[in-house]
Amino acid sequence: MIRKKKLFVRPKKAFESSRIQEENSLVLEYGLKNKREIWRTLAKVNYYRKRAMELARASIEEQEVLFNKLRSLGLKIETAADVLDLKPVDLLERRLPTIVFKKGLANTVRQARQAIVHKKILIKNRVVNSPSYLVPVAFEDLITLKQKKKVKKEKPVEEAPAEKTEAPAEKTEAPAEAVEEAPKEEKVEEKSDNEGETK
Repeated sequence: MIRKKKLFVRPKKAFESSRIQEENSLVLEYGLKNKREIWRTLAKVNYYRKRAMELARASIEEQEVLFNKLRSLGLKIETAADVLDLKPVDLLERRLPTIVFKKGLANTVRQARQAIVHKKILIKNRVVNSPSYLVPVAFEDLITLKQKKKVKKEKPVEEAPAEKTEAPAEKTEAPAEAVEEAPKEEKVEEKSDNEGETK
C-alpha cells in the first residue's frame, strides 16, 4: 500500500490563542469539517506563492500560464505581487459549498456541504461530491440541484369475475325404432275396430 504524502503542515505553535480563534471563526463561516481543511488551503496558497517566486525571473508567457489558471478560479491576479498577497480566505471563497450557498441553493453553508456529500449537486449535469472542489468561474452558472424523479405507481387492475356460461342443452333424439313402432300400434287398433263392426 502506497502512503500518500500529507497535503498540509501542522502549525508550529500548537496553542496560539490568536490563531485558534481565527481558525474557529473560519470553520464556522465556511462550514468546514475540521481545521485540517484550513491547513490544506494554506498549503495550496504557499504552493502558488512559491510558483510565483520561481517565475519572477521567467518570461511573461510562463507567468501568464499561472496567472490564467488563478484567474479561471475567480481570483483577481494581474502580477506576481498579487499571487504573493493571496490568503487562505481567497480560496475558501471559491469552494463549492460557499458558491452553492451564495447561489441560494442552500440555506446555510453546512446544508450546502451536506447536499454535496449526499450527491445532490450537479455541475454540467455531473455529480460532484467533493466539498473542497474549487469552482471555476465558467462553471458557476452550471451548478444545479439534482431533482428527484417521481415514479408513478400504477394501481393493479382488478380482473372482472368470469361469468359462468351454461352449455345449451342438447336435443335428445328418440331412437328411430321407437318412432317407427308407434304407427304400427295404431293400425292394429284400427283393424280390431273394423272387425267388431262387421260382426
